[in-house]
Amino acid sequence: MDSEFINQVEEKMKGAIASLNKRFTTVRAGRANPSSLDGVMVDYYGSMTPLKSLATISVPEATQLLIKPFDKSCLSAIEKSINLANLGYNPSNDGETIRIVIPALTEERRRELAKQVKAMAEEAKVSIRNIRHEANEKIERMELPEDEEKGMMKDVQDLVNDYNKDIDNIYKDKEKELMTV
Repeated sequence: MDSEFINQVEEKMKGAIASLNKRFTTVRAGRANPSSLDGVMVDYYGSMTPLKSLATISVPEATQLLIKPFDKSCLSAIEKSINLANLGYNPSNDGETIRIVIPALTEERRRELAKQVKAMAEEAKVSIRNIRHEANEKIERMELPEDEEKGMMKDVQDLVNDYNKDIDNIYKDKEKELMTV
């Protein structure tokens, strides 16, 4: 029973790490990354539609994104949405595609992004702590013998420590990537 319970807790913690990794991919580090446009929603005939549903997004060069809409009539709506998303991009529309040249990051912008990444890592740690809190409450409700209860809580705490180390390592890697010119 207890190993099954610990595995369930670990799966939730893996989910928190996966979520953090997904969020980190949206933070650009001076290189073109199509996932940086994942949050862009386009007003397409009156309904808000994700950009990736309306166009193919490719990386022809290391510092450039190319957006080819399936329907050329929505080019201006896509361009407007990218500007409204406030990503620091300046899209250029040539009538068939939209090109975005990724500007080099300034030192100030790098530090700003590093702070964002640190906040994301901190949120992931809070999520891990919440998982621990829920697990400990469930353990207490199981009405196990005291030594067994303490053993399970220690196992949960060991998982928390391991996953917090993972979060720290992921954060340090991303920070290093951001601060490298």
